[in-house]
Amino acid sequence: MTNPIRLMASFVTVGGWTLISRIAGFAREILFANLFGSSATAEAFQVAFALPNMFRRFFAEGAFNMAFIPMFSKKLRAGENAEEFANDALNALAAILIALSVIAIFAMPWLVYAMASGFQGDERMDLAVMFGRVCFPYILFISLAALFSGVLNASGKFAAAAAAPVFLNFILTGAMLYALWAGTDAGTALVWGVPVAGIVQLGIVWYAAEKLGLKIRPRLPKWTPELKKLAIIAAPAAMAGGVVQINLLVGRQVASYYDGAIQWLAVADRLYQLPLGVVGIAIGVVLLPALSSQLQAGDDKAGQDAFNRATEFSLFLTLPSAVALVVIALPLVSVLFERGAFLHSDSLATAQALAIYGLGLPAFVLQKVLQPLYFAREDTKTPFYFALVSMLINAAVAIGLAYKYGFLAAAAGTTIAAWAMVVLLWNGTRTMGAASQFDSQIKQRVPRIIISSLIMGVILFLAQNTLENWLFGTGARYLAFVILLLIGIIVYFSAAHFTGALKFSELRRVVRR
Repeated sequence: MTNPIRLMASFVTVGGWTLISRIAGFAREILFANLFGSSATAEAFQVAFALPNMFRRFFAEGAFNMAFIPMFSKKLRAGENAEEFANDALNALAAILIALSVIAIFAMPWLVYAMASGFQGDERMDLAVMFGRVCFPYILFISLAALFSGVLNASGKFAAAAAAPVFLNFILTGAMLYALWAGTDAGTALVWGVPVAGIVQLGIVWYAAEKLGLKIRPRLPKWTPELKKLAIIAAPAAMAGGVVQINLLVGRQVASYYDGAIQWLAVADRLYQLPLGVVGIAIGVVLLPALSSQLQAGDDKAGQDAFNRATEFSLFLTLPSAVALVVIALPLVSVLFERGAFLHSDSLATAQALAIYGLGLPAFVLQKVLQPLYFAREDTKTPFYFALVSMLINAAVAIGLAYKYGFLAAAAGTTIAAWAMVVLLWNGTRTMGAASQFDSQIKQRVPRIIISSLIMGVILFLAQNTLENWLFGTGARYLAFVILLLIGIIVYFSAAHFTGALKFSELRRVVRR
């Protein structure tokens, strides 16, 4: 039976590295906003960088790994030449991605138009096409890195794969700083930093796999029965990933018709991605291999414990984060980003989008908890059908309400569709047996977590009003912001302790582990 403390320690390992990556990402975004504000260069880069990341989620962390990890875990557990399977998968994936990259470079004007048709006829279009052609090969390196990360995670080694994304932020920040120091164009330096970062990330996880004794090498791809099975399982997940990307695409299309909106949504996305990344990515990375191994061994009790502790851990960190994003959205955006070319009007627009995303944060994380219940059973079709419903809801809200609420309709569509997806996923687990059932501990603690989060929200609201003159327009705003955050943290953990939502003895056990 899997030790639940070991599971939690793995969450902490992945979450800790992801936190470092997100902080480095903040530094990158702060510098980016300071240099480019909501200019044409800023919006062109956001679209260009979104293109490889869109396909990356489609081929790598999404469809491919959701199918690959359970199969690799099963072979690893049974001693069925998992290394050969990983080699075949790597080379098949590389062949597909090389072909895709060549096609995309030639088709870049059409891809940019599909992403942001509102760019047509202004300088953003030419910039986005030029930037996109440089950025797109990033998909090859980062998708292969995702495969190596899946191999490491399935082997119980999480640190290297979690640490690799830190270097993307370091390299892009370094590229902009170098451009400032050398007096060259910062936009060009930033764009060329993207493929360089992909090569570095791939190198890190490849080296870690080598140290683990896994010899995965490039060679001519060959079609095997295992790859055929992988493709059959991955196809529905790929379509589901495509649906998710259509959701994002709809949002960008709506935003592209409002000057500055793509950048506002990108900054808001960066802020809510901090808790989502730290919690959601940690849950998804650790829970899928653990559930796959436990369910294949017939250990439903261990599977149930893993599912419940993952849900409890995610809600304990996500619910207060969501409340904070809604209550103090403007101070967060203003203090972190409002300087240089990023104006107070940009902060106001971004804060509105951030509050809407904040309402959806628990849903985004709960999806990461619920989806492994399906993927561990090699069921990728059901989440695809649910994703289709979510896509229709997103499109209806984002397009239908744009005439009245402008770019904020895109954020609203994302949040409402996320909650719809959670409802569908949860309803679909009813036939999965004990592994998907809530135990008595989580039933007791979730209401207490909600109460603790609401108490924190009320105190944060009052503290924000008290510190308002400091938070906006004075040199003391950084100190005031730190005070505001400390108040929120102290109040939440105190409330969680007194309501019984948290036992500090459990935290000490995780840390010691």
